[in-house]
Amino acid sequence: MSFIKTPFLTSPLLSSAVLSALLVAPLSVSAATLSLPDDATVGVEVVDAISFADDQTRQAGILLRPADISQASHTLPEYCVIVGDAQRDDARVRITTHDVTCIETNDADSSIFSGALNAAVYGDDGQYGISCNGAACELASGHAFTLTLSEPLEITEQDNPSAQINEKRRHTDDEGVANPIPADRPDPEAGNK
Repeated sequence: MSFIKTPFLTSPLLSSAVLSALLVAPLSVSAATLSLPDDATVGVEVVDAISFADDQTRQAGILLRPADISQASHTLPEYCVIVGDAQRDDARVRITTHDVTCIETNDADSSIFSGALNAAVYGDDGQYGISCNGAACELASGHAFTLTLSEPLEITEQDNPSAQINEKRRHTDDEGVANPIPADRPDPEAGNK
């Protein structure tokens, strides 16, 4: 597994009264954690092209998404958006990240993780930043590289209101009926005959 999703652990010594209350009350999805160790590398690619005008050296709020790169030590969930900043330094683009939001799907259920991601890009030569060519020092959309985390990633799963609504719909009237038959109502076509 490329990332670690850890279920929230509860005490194994639950009293029978507490256990009974848990069985009667609707259960919420247990908290989980999206974890990556310090110095982990993940493959990403540029969402929108990055280029610098003659007098421009910095772009804030660039977007990255996961990419399949064989050199990466770990992978993020498929549906992630990473926000960072790019800075031009001569013939290199230095990229650092600060935020990530991921949605992990499992059949009809989904988990949302959003938090800080402190990582930077190092070129194939091991130097900070990616080498670029041309006056605009452009990185095209889809340009892929690896991010190296500068500290461990620990993001706890957030509440997912749409998942809760869907769960309620699946268990309408505690009968597990996804689409209950509507109550008896007059037929709107009956009056037109």
